[in-house]
Amino acid sequence: MHVVIPLFPRYTALDAVGPYEVLQRIPDIDVTFVGHRRGEVRSDNAMLGMVCDAAFAELPRPDVVVFPGGHGTRALLEDDEVLDWVRNAHAHTAFTTSVCTGALVLAAAGLLDGLTAATHWRAADLLNSLGARYTPDRVVEHLPQRIITAAGVSSGIDMALRLVELLVDADAARAAQLMIEYDPQPPFDSGSPAKADAATKARALEYFGRRH
Repeated sequence: MHVVIPLFPRYTALDAVGPYEVLQRIPDIDVTFVGHRRGEVRSDNAMLGMVCDAAFAELPRPDVVVFPGGHGTRALLEDDEVLDWVRNAHAHTAFTTSVCTGALVLAAAGLLDGLTAATHWRAADLLNSLGARYTPDRVVEHLPQRIITAAGVSSGIDMALRLVELLVDADAARAAQLMIEYDPQPPFDSGSPAKADAATKARALEYFGRRH
């Protein structure tokens, strides 16, 4: 089973690395990072570089796509190379998935037309404008269409565990969860807009503005 995770300038690191850490635990799953070209790509704050080991053209028919998000997804919405690759890959995948604003790319490629989808809460209106219907759920599945979308950043871990269940079985997913000791017990309960108070939202938006 071959999973590909695209990288692009200004991707969000955990969007890619979270699912990677889950999926690569399964012996029958191989993960490759792909991009416009081989080589290093810097994250959304430019502090972290990761390496693409293949170009899109080298892997046209992966078994699974996990498209991460990040501020750099906006530039991909009119990138014909990426959008054509997504469309063509989806014709052959077992599942095409996204994390955070990776859903915007799936939507721009026409894969989410009329479907509910998850993305980062700040991108809800943009996702709707691309033909999908935003929902605040953490993971949204459309199994007949072979599409799964996850909300912001950390939700990619949840999505990847569900993906392991679908690709292998529930015991494999539980084993992967144990291997990464994924047992969240955060000290705060402000991980969604519905739970965060006004001061927390204001601080988050301030930080977003300063980083992007």
